Amino acid sequence: MFEKRVSTILLLQFYCVGCGFWGKVLVRPCEMSHWLNLKNILEELLQRGHEVTILTSSQTFLVDYHKPSAFNFEVIFVSGNQEDAEKSINYFLDLAVNIMPTSSLWQSAKLFQNYFLDLTEYFEELCWKAVYNESLMEKLWETKYDVMVIDPVLPCGELVAELLGIPFVNTIRLSMGNTVERYCGHLPFLPSYVPVSMGGLTDRMTFLERVKNVMLTLFFDFVLQQYDFQFWDQFYGEALGRPTTLGESMGKAEIWLIRTYCDFEFPRPYLPNFEFVGGLHCKPAKPLPKEMEDFVQSSGEDGVVVFSLGSLVKNLTEEKANFIASALAQLPQKLPPTIWRNVIPK
Repeated sequence: MFEKRVSTILLLQFYCVGCGFWGKVLVRPCEMSHWLNLKNILEELLQRGHEVTILTSSQTFLVDYHKPSAFNFEVIFVSGNQEDAEKSINYFLDLAVNIMPTSSLWQSAKLFQNYFLDLTEYFEELCWKAVYNESLMEKLWETKYDVMVIDPVLPCGELVAELLGIPFVNTIRLSMGNTVERYCGHLPFLPSYVPVSMGGLTDRMTFLERVKNVMLTLFFDFVLQQYDFQFWDQFYGEALGRPTTLGESMGKAEIWLIRTYCDFEFPRPYLPNFEFVGGLHCKPAKPLPKEMEDFVQSSGEDGVVVFSLGSLVKNLTEEKANFIASALAQLPQKLPPTIWRNVIPK
């Protein structure tokens, strides 16, 4: 009897120790490159024994919940279909690649504002069908997640975390005009020497450039007020049953993971819960295929040029492709044709 008791106690201790090394992670990701970046990190969590659940929309572009996966998926079904989601993404890519480069900074910001205003109805439906879905929220509550990972580019993730009473982590590269970091993360920002993101300025500004930086800061603040705060403050308050704001909810993040290196940023003050995690999504390099390895080795001292536009390839016009090709043709480096074919319009 004594030996059985000792064995039982030892098993319980081993069980408790094991619980400290794995956990349940709920994730509300964003789309496109944001998802590709985060996916590698989540796969590493799976490798370490954690349970990962993706809370995604039925109108997803890259988060493929139809195929068998080690991830668990909780799908929020919204009106429309996959084609609607692809049209919206393609319009955004066309806006970023073909329209905005030929527009002034002010026109570009206005185009971005109009685009996000058009998406408000979709985001509202998505958030509504998540937080007011009793069966879904009850299931998430009963699962007892340990932490939630959120991309603050999309609203609602922090609201779900607050309703579930679980800590959450924000993962972000930057927001338009650093508005999210400043208003929600309470990051100190001095426009006299800290250039606002997407403003095209450096930390070495003349007096007139500092004035421009202040004006850009005020402009981006106005854009954010028009899109995020006025609408979502009321939505969050109604969902939580008390007065609150989007910034207050998002600001409760335990930590902000900034997807870059501090070396690439201009000097500025940061808070203790802001951590740079550039390259966290990278994996060990794999050997090149023999054909590609032979090509690289034959390049001589000049080396090779690897050129990719990632998720923008569908909107690269033939004119721009030829322009890029003519520029690269002037370099002494070799350009792998197998990689270049990926950016040629279909």
